[in-house]
Amino acid sequence: MKILIVGVGNMGATYLRCLLSSHFTQAENLFLLDSKPALLNNFKGVSAENILSAANKKIAEADIILLAVKPQDFVELSKTIQPYLHKEQIILSIMAGVTIASITALLGSEKIVRAMPNLPAQVGMGMTVFTSSNSLDKKELFIIHNLLNTTGKTIYVEDEKMIDAATAVSGSGPAYVFYFMNAMIEQAIAFGFSKAEAELMVNQTFMGAVHLQSKNDASCEEWIAKVASKGGTTEAALSVFNSSKLNKNIADGLLAAKERAVQLGQKN
Repeated sequence: MKILIVGVGNMGATYLRCLLSSHFTQAENLFLLDSKPALLNNFKGVSAENILSAANKKIAEADIILLAVKPQDFVELSKTIQPYLHKEQIILSIMAGVTIASITALLGSEKIVRAMPNLPAQVGMGMTVFTSSNSLDKKELFIIHNLLNTTGKTIYVEDEKMIDAATAVSGSGPAYVFYFMNAMIEQAIAFGFSKAEAELMVNQTFMGAVHLQSKNDASCEEWIAKVASKGGTTEAALSVFNSSKLNKNIADGLLAAKERAVQLGQKN
């Protein structure tokens, strides 16, 4: 299985590392294409002849082409790689907002997968939601599923519109977590803890809570009830959250993110 990664920025490099560390494929079967030589020089494990700074006939050798470029760069990129593509190749796009229809129109390809990973993919703890055109068979979808699983967990959705929802929930989700963590860290420092102490407390609290929830069948509501005793400190905090309609604010934020994802898709 030969794989071409187009764009070796943060996410492209993440997939390169994960594909190699998971033994999904071997270094000799990996190709890299990026117009920035400085980025390409960072990957000594890949054969020099498989590292491309411009599109050429080697693109035709790839079974899977992973598009990890910025959406705004895709139109120009498509003009350079399209002449070397053939219809048996699977195009796997992780470009935000670029629809299957747009990719098909610009590349003339039929086997298209559109995926939305998130930042924790960099440490093998990512969440990816993906969909595909109807041209992929079950075996090809299985291969793609396993490829995406090298960076964490995956969900397949039939309806491409759900990618916009996934963008709002898991794609942008890490930033929401960091936002809440930062607020807790800042208040812990205000209480008198050092920055290092505050970060340790909050980081371990989040990791512990997530692990606890993932290893048991109890719902989030049930876990809240276990922590929040009647008339206690947790209940006092939750009362403030509820009175300020924090839950609705979060829901509204996700809705705004989803609507923005739809708008970006319409531009592409």
